[in-house]
Amino acid sequence: MGSGSSFSNSITLNSSLNPQQQAIYQNPEIIQKIIYHSRTIAMVGLSTERQKASYFVATYLRSAGYRIIPVNPRAETILGEKCYPNLASIPDPIDLVDIFRPAKDCLPIVQEAIASKAKAVWLQLKIVNDEAAELARQAGLLTVMDLCVKMEHGRYSGGLHEAGMNTGILSAKRVHRFI
Repeated sequence: MGSGSSFSNSITLNSSLNPQQQAIYQNPEIIQKIIYHSRTIAMVGLSTERQKASYFVATYLRSAGYRIIPVNPRAETILGEKCYPNLASIPDPIDLVDIFRPAKDCLPIVQEAIASKAKAVWLQLKIVNDEAAELARQAGLLTVMDLCVKMEHGRYSGGLHEAGMNTGILSAKRVHRFI
């Protein structure tokens, strides 16, 4: 590694983004701001099916202390929480919009996120929509694309270390949220 580089920047999980896109949309400082400062997460595309990735991620994030607001027009409740058909119908402030929808569906979701005054948008692992991500960023939202919020939370909170994974982050103490 060259001088000034950070090992944590080099973990890309086989991202389909080019290095310039990774620098913008997988920036560790932005990821940490989102993880440490978000409290309410609207999960667009949260499934009612326990075996789906979105359900697993929502369960994990809820256990980590986040409030999860399900967004799924085909469900009334998920994880005991009222479901909303879209972001516009959520009456509470949203810190993070976590998107579990196909890439082709992301642009209108980002437009709703901007209109709802969300602070951040996260396109989950393998969801890449350059136009939607750039629109969110240009509107001032913290933006992450093609990463899993659960995995990044685990990396920066020490959870992946506990599972025996080398995250490339050296720390003598575990980070605690919501002190």
